[in-house]
Amino acid sequence: MSAELEIAAGVVDLVRQTAGPAAEAEVLVTRSDLALTRFANSFIHQNVSETGVSVHLRLHVDGRTATGSGSRVDADGLAVLVERTRAAARLAPPDPAWPGLTAPTPVPSGPAVDEATAFASPDERAERVRAFVEAVEGLEAAGYCRTAYRSGAFANSAGHTAVGRAAEAAMDGIARAGGADGVARLCADRLADLDGAALGARAAAKARAAAAPVELPPGHYEVVLEPAAVADLLQNLAWYGFNGKRYAERQSFAEPGTAQFDPSVTLVDDPLHASTLPFDLEGTPRRSLPLVEGGTTGAVAYDRRGGAEAGAGSTGHGMPGSATFGPIPHNIRLLAAGMGAGAAVAAGPVSAGVTGAVGDPDTAALVAGMRRGLLVSDFWYTRVLDPKQLVVTGLTRNGVWLVEDGVPTRAVRDFRFTESYPRALGPGLVRGLGRTAARQPGRVDGSWYEAPALRLSSWHFTGGASG
Repeated sequence: MSAELEIAAGVVDLVRQTAGPAAEAEVLVTRSDLALTRFANSFIHQNVSETGVSVHLRLHVDGRTATGSGSRVDADGLAVLVERTRAAARLAPPDPAWPGLTAPTPVPSGPAVDEATAFASPDERAERVRAFVEAVEGLEAAGYCRTAYRSGAFANSAGHTAVGRAAEAAMDGIARAGGADGVARLCADRLADLDGAALGARAAAKARAAAAPVELPPGHYEVVLEPAAVADLLQNLAWYGFNGKRYAERQSFAEPGTAQFDPSVTLVDDPLHASTLPFDLEGTPRRSLPLVEGGTTGAVAYDRRGGAEAGAGSTGHGMPGSATFGPIPHNIRLLAAGMGAGAAVAAGPVSAGVTGAVGDPDTAALVAGMRRGLLVSDFWYTRVLDPKQLVVTGLTRNGVWLVEDGVPTRAVRDFRFTESYPRALGPGLVRGLGRTAARQPGRVDGSWYEAPALRLSSWHFTGGASG
């Protein structure tokens, strides 16, 4: 029995002893080892690591439900957690919609964990940083290389248990030439798959190509979005569209069974494609969930409560805060052309043979077909204006170029945009997808978004970045 499972089972036993055999309890124990090597002005200025254990308890007793969490795993700390949660349950309102506990269910083992990544040293991360800095050849470089290892265990009073482990590595760096920045980022299961030199060379080439930008008028432009920009689309579609709570409250654009997207769009929440814990906060096994298939919206994500209310069951998306924010898919893949959900892809689209504004062969092929439009490297500071239609405003970043007759001809100043993400991906509006996907790190631990480059027939730019 793992240390985490021993703690989880012990808390369940403590609940039975103190709250009686009729009490229902579920416990998730997670240990996280996070390490970050950060660099700026082309040298490492910070190396930090953190190890923590968290215990999350949900208790249903006498028809009332409460949750509690803590970081103490000694006997006194766990006893305090149970008593505190019991006290909260006594003060909670009745909970007639309590969905019950996850029954004993087989849980997949999940992808194999790369031990070298899980326990990587600062020197190993520094090697990637050194390679990145050397590859920019005198430009100013900044960014980070990080590794993460998580182990977790779940137990409930219905007799269900689950254990899992996960590890990941990510690198995100910029190179600066004058006032122009170029970016390269990648997330992978193995630190060995992060090539700091290739990432640095790509960032430097884009920075040099972004010099002396011109200003273009606002308007609708055809665009090629690189994977870093596409990741923002996927993240916002997940948070505001494929969220079962928002769908139940009619605050989501999603209409299951309707062809809302271009036929080339297939979106899958695929947590077991990469190193992720194979169960959620409620012990529900995680699995592949097709969200959009061939342009037709197929599903939204549910936790146990939302799934019970919808008559659909949980999709394995119980998470801290889902009662407030809703269950959110955190591992979305926009499947590259001709690929199925189970297909493997290369670690990323970095290619030493591609230089300048165009960072990889996929993007080059999409750009070559564009008569006049924009090549966009990245989005940032995106904010939702209309959740129902998912109208988002934000800025371009780290390089925009005017494309004429299939060739990037000049760098362009950053734009502000206002666009409905589902509309932009609507029927007939996707003109091409690349064949090689790149995994991008997300904002939440364990989240990532994987996508190829994407060509869209129209994107609404509303003014300059300062507008």
